Amino acid sequence: MPAMASDGLGSRVPIPAVRERLATVGVLVVGAAAAAGVAAPVYGLSRAAETAGLFAAFGAPLLGASHALARRRAGLGSLSRQFAAALVLVFGLSLAAVGVVSLLMFVSERDANLLAALLVFAAVLAVYSSVLLARGVKRDILAVRDRLAAVGEGTRDLPDLRTGGSDELAQLATAADRMTHQLAERERQRDSADRARRDLVAAVSHDLRTPLTSLQLLAQGLDDGVLDHGDRRAHLAAISTHVRSMGVLVDDLFELTRLEAGDIQWSMERVELAELVQETVEAMRSQAAVKRVDVSARVPRGLAPAEANPEKVQRVLFNLIQNAIHHTPADGSVTVLAEANGSDVMVEVADTGNGVPADQRDLIFEPFYRGDTSRTDDGSGLGLSICRAIVEVHGGHIWLADSSQGTRVRFTLPRAAGSSV
Repeated sequence: MPAMASDGLGSRVPIPAVRERLATVGVLVVGAAAAAGVAAPVYGLSRAAETAGLFAAFGAPLLGASHALARRRAGLGSLSRQFAAALVLVFGLSLAAVGVVSLLMFVSERDANLLAALLVFAAVLAVYSSVLLARGVKRDILAVRDRLAAVGEGTRDLPDLRTGGSDELAQLATAADRMTHQLAERERQRDSADRARRDLVAAVSHDLRTPLTSLQLLAQGLDDGVLDHGDRRAHLAAISTHVRSMGVLVDDLFELTRLEAGDIQWSMERVELAELVQETVEAMRSQAAVKRVDVSARVPRGLAPAEANPEKVQRVLFNLIQNAIHHTPADGSVTVLAEANGSDVMVEVADTGNGVPADQRDLIFEPFYRGDTSRTDDGSGLGLSICRAIVEVHGGHIWLADSSQGTRVRFTLPRAAGSSV
């Protein structure tokens, strides 16, 4: 609600309207005073006072009519009509005022006619110039209008607007372009999220269908009672395996959903990555030995500590090393490296396997993505997605680095506060 002030007659007037009235009176007073100042040295103080009075007498209705026109501009229609009405008002009343002043005071009839002719000529030039200016302004406004109409109809791939000036209309066009780009980007993000959600539902349905079908067949076999004791034990073991597999899938999916939604809060602490990497590598040696894969760690002495949750970082390392072992042929190697990198600490898991095809590099961290050489493990298919989510919750980034042989997965973690750069 706008602030109000009294007009001295008991009514309340908005503060902007009061300021507008004061400005109008100020313009009128300054104009009359200026006219008196010009006339005084030539015609004396008496004539100067008359000049000021006449200017005020004709200026008051002119300014009043201008305000009335501004308040009722909606009824005039287009901008062209509004410009024309304003010009007719200004030059019509001004010409009448100058003519009356000239006749009543000190200008001869011939000079008054010449002055009137000059004013008419000036009015014609002003009208023509205003029409040219209004035409450009109108063209820019129509361009912005057409752009907004196109955006409202669903068009997003539009060239940037170009206006004929560097004024407020140009700023409006820039704002319209920015709005279009932001709207297009948000729609792309929405479509991507919808597509990812559909793919996720389809993948979960696919991964649950097989064990559920097996469970149904096993349960039917048990219910038929045609199995001997040994078959029953085998069926129960298979049921347990399928139930455990579905449990892992559901648990991982639930954790990934919470991670991506930001619903998990961890306690962060100062983590010595050299010790954590060495401990994780040692724990994976027995699994690597089964496949005859060599696993080693190369972490420099004095590596800056990270600000992280050690259990979650170790889970990332376990997943990455396990995937690397799974996709590395016998007599190959998996190496874990770490180094300081500006304000972060960078960790890399490199293997000598077949690598990741170029068309899959941007997809391997997506949930349930499967490829001929997919880096997902043999569990729920969410391992690398959970790795990405954990790293991003820490404020880091995970990616595939270029490699001439095998695969190199890198991720960063922020340095611990107070550690030297």
